Amino acid sequence: MKAAEGFTYNQSDHNHYTLATNHVNGISPQILTEIYREDIMLAVFERTLASEISHYCEQLTQEKPNLNLRSAIKVAYAKQALQSTLPNLAGQSEFIEDLSTLIEMYACLFDLTEVGLRMQILDRAMCPRFHTDNIGCRLITTYQGGGTEWLNNVDIDRSKLGAGNMGLPDTESGLFPNTDCIQQVNVGDVVLLKGDGWIGNEGFGAVHRSPAVPAGEKRVVVTMDFA
Repeated sequence: MKAAEGFTYNQSDHNHYTLATNHVNGISPQILTEIYREDIMLAVFERTLASEISHYCEQLTQEKPNLNLRSAIKVAYAKQALQSTLPNLAGQSEFIEDLSTLIEMYACLFDLTEVGLRMQILDRAMCPRFHTDNIGCRLITTYQGGGTEWLNNVDIDRSKLGAGNMGLPDTESGLFPNTDCIQQVNVGDVVLLKGDGWIGNEGFGAVHRSPAVPAGEKRVVVTMDFA
């Protein structure tokens, strides 16, 4: 997989493997291939966005505050599709180069010719409760605002997910011991979340939620699924 132009990597000479908690994180996009390991539910490619990309997203939240783009993107024409859809603001070319490269990476990883893309500007948490997704594997990256929150397998009582919470908030249901257990990826990071729909993974999908969005702020988030 090829890293996009327009971002830099955190300085480190190795990726980090935390086998007991079923996740990996690293500074190379190659870390995302670890999602194919049976014991890995979540993989994080750590990166820092270029200033041009961040600036574009700031402008975008002002120009299109209610943006909700959903499309099945043909990988071969990803750039053209994005150029015809996204506003022509300063930094557009850098943003499109970055996003189209992520589309290509995701497609390469799962041998896809088409990717289900969703791009949203949010002023509240889209999925505020911890949950798993009944899908194969979802990519999430946040271009502005707080990154996705998640829980280590060792900290989860899965019987408290969904209806098992008995109407109680996650902080009171017993889903996890305390709020110190909540992990969060950084803005710009690319995370792959294995779902319950992955073959052989029913009931063991990555447990995650959307972060709260402070009043007056916006979150720019992109997700990718199998089309």
